Amino acid sequence: MSAASPPAAAGPTTALPEEVVAGLEALLCDADGNLFPSEEPAFVASAEVTNRFLADLGSARRFTAEELRLATTGMNFRTTSRRLADEAGRPDADLEPWVAEEKRAVTAHLGEVLRPHAETTAAVTQLAAYLRPAVVSSSALTRLDACFRATGLADVLPASVRYSAEDSLPVPTSKPDPAVYLHACAQLGIAPATGLAVEDSVAGTLSAVRAGCPTVGNLLFVPAAERAERDAALREAGALAVVASWRELADLLLPVLTRRGADPTGGNRWTR
Repeated sequence: MSAASPPAAAGPTTALPEEVVAGLEALLCDADGNLFPSEEPAFVASAEVTNRFLADLGSARRFTAEELRLATTGMNFRTTSRRLADEAGRPDADLEPWVAEEKRAVTAHLGEVLRPHAETTAAVTQLAAYLRPAVVSSSALTRLDACFRATGLADVLPASVRYSAEDSLPVPTSKPDPAVYLHACAQLGIAPATGLAVEDSVAGTLSAVRAGCPTVGNLLFVPAAERAERDAALREAGALAVVASWRELADLLLPVLTRRGADPTGGNRWTR
């Protein structure tokens, strides 16, 4: 997969209120489709498992990778498989073997195809000098680990600050449930209002907003044909601003963060 940036999103960016930025303590990053372009390749692997699961249920329904992406972006496979089982009249189906198989297949595929995205790494690293960085995702921790290793982001966003709706909660859930954001804020010891969430999906934005986190939409890896519609949907879901890239977000935040006297030396002091 190419590491080149997609074309910039069209449309205006709303400046973040300075009082919101001045009160921030943490940067809460969604992972898939936000820090790296993992959603399309993930759905290639996931669709194959999903279709075998549907056959096992006795359902004639089948998905292409693109159909599955459009139908389930922002949800994890556990939520998707539960919904499909209900729709097939099999609410008692044993999901766990299929959840494990989908996790294995997608993790292996992403570890092979993802590559570093230099501009994103640089911008997130720069922001991590001022805001405590963390990952808040619906994806399993093993999948996240493969992605962060493949994209070179493991140092700035290490395993100790990754929170998964699949693995980190007492009961697995998925966005738009706010539980994973509330859990992340509690573990970080911050009030949700001081954690800036960055999300590419409507489900993720709703999750963060419902938890009380100020939220920015990011269109960096959203397919070009979907950006205008996604921009509007993210704002409707409660995003305070929508940016075209992590570089654009850094340019919005850093003038305020540097004025308030945060760490001027650069680097991620949170994991030193």
